[in-house]
Amino acid sequence: MSKIFFGLALIAGTTLAMAVEEPAYAVIRKLDDVEIRQYAPYVVAELTVDAAADKAASQAFPVLAAYIFGNNKGGTKLAMTAPVIQASVPGPVELATPAASRSAADSHLVRFVLPKGVSPESAPVPIDQRIRLRDVAPVLVAVIVYSGTWSASNYQEHLDKLKVVLADAGLAWKGEPVYARYNPPFTPWFMRRNEIWLTLASIEGPVQARIN
Repeated sequence: MSKIFFGLALIAGTTLAMAVEEPAYAVIRKLDDVEIRQYAPYVVAELTVDAAADKAASQAFPVLAAYIFGNNKGGTKLAMTAPVIQASVPGPVELATPAASRSAADSHLVRFVLPKGVSPESAPVPIDQRIRLRDVAPVLVAVIVYSGTWSASNYQEHLDKLKVVLADAGLAWKGEPVYARYNPPFTPWFMRRNEIWLTLASIEGPVQARIN
């Protein structure tokens, strides 16, 4: 399994080193280092794993990567996209039971975003029945972007910063934080793009920029 995982990570890493597709969003407002983004709908392949936060991605990644690289009915290959998304269960998304009843401390949802134009109906059917295909509805999120390692301390430091900025702006969030990673593990720490998303109910203000 370790050799298979390394091979998939190498392929995915080569892909992620180049410009890759991301879900479309608009930047509604900027608050210091925080962006308020309105995401358009997108489609994901997702997997729930019973693992701590620092182990969840490594367990889910080879399963999801194998799916998009052809381990599906028909052997269809899909382009790698970014980011790889992770959240505690229960999270800020509609979950399929029995995942919804699991403890957030040891259960995490990991998602690969599927390329534009692919729907749950048109996507290749997973061979691994743990993989679910679903639409993600439009969502408004507050995002902090940072580089560095994937350590718990780095994550917590920036999550705290994000919450302080939102609290100072009088903006309430809901659900669990979402951790979005855009680079393979062997990317130098100072070149990594990491993001934390918090879901917002609503916000007023003009669109300042459009991305994707």
